Amino acid sequence: MAWETQLDKWVAEYLPDLKVAQDEPMSRHTSFRVGGPAKRMAFPTSGEQAVLLLDYARECGARPLVIGNGTNLLAPDTGLDRLVIDTSASLNRLGEGDEPEVLTAEAGVSLARLADFACKQGLTGLEFAHGIPGTVGGAVCMNAGAYDGEMKQVIESVTVLFPEEGVRTLSCGEMDFSYRHSLLSDHPDAVVLRASFRLAPGDREAIHGRMKELMARRKASQPLEYPSAGSTFKRPAGYFAGTLIDQCGLKGLTVGGAQVSEKHAGFIINIGTATAADVLAVIRQVQDRVFAEKGVRLEPEVRIID
Repeated sequence: MAWETQLDKWVAEYLPDLKVAQDEPMSRHTSFRVGGPAKRMAFPTSGEQAVLLLDYARECGARPLVIGNGTNLLAPDTGLDRLVIDTSASLNRLGEGDEPEVLTAEAGVSLARLADFACKQGLTGLEFAHGIPGTVGGAVCMNAGAYDGEMKQVIESVTVLFPEEGVRTLSCGEMDFSYRHSLLSDHPDAVVLRASFRLAPGDREAIHGRMKELMARRKASQPLEYPSAGSTFKRPAGYFAGTLIDQCGLKGLTVGGAQVSEKHAGFIINIGTATAADVLAVIRQVQDRVFAEKGVRLEPEVRIID
């Protein structure tokens, strides 16, 4: 029996209130706006639902893929023969922690909303995250950062579902954060359920002003008017990816509807009609040219899904 048939029957019996879409276009759920249909996409409304669903999905061979806003994903044009679990729709509860300077957020909470909430509480530390277009789950996994800030500076603890061990709560130190890396980078089947953030008291107006300043800088330097997945490549040691790409004369390089941004060479953008194949072709050409001319192999920051 096909995995999707098994899953449909199991959901009908054990999670009848769970919304599950069939052949859902990934282009609706990724910031690149590309990607074919996922055979099944589920939208759990609680951590308990998500845990049960993940357990059964692995049992029936559905190869679950958990996403938030899809801001760092490149999904194939042919679609995904797997179950995609969207946390951004309903797994997005946000509130105060057990201490005045601690906030808790589920995996699907957007970083912009988290930073705004911290500002309203008069808590500083998350200003850098306000313009990052992702969710807590993905940000924790990759230790997302910008403007000299990153998740490891503000994480108190992370609650994670490990397939073989169950649910564990890990401290910031146990998460083994480094540049665009965490413990979960080495455990791709693990899933973030929620995280706690320890911040510091601050002035609301100053916090808001700093977020506005960083957003203005982002708008001035990045091609936010086009679909993209943000910075396409990780920063290589001793260099900046965008600078290397620019020095190789690759701004404006276009394949189909995908292009190296003329505004910021570190971004590959969808100029309107891009396919995942177009984006991949640009990524490969950029990698090859930069390696040939600079001797540096650029590593994608974008997660390429199959």
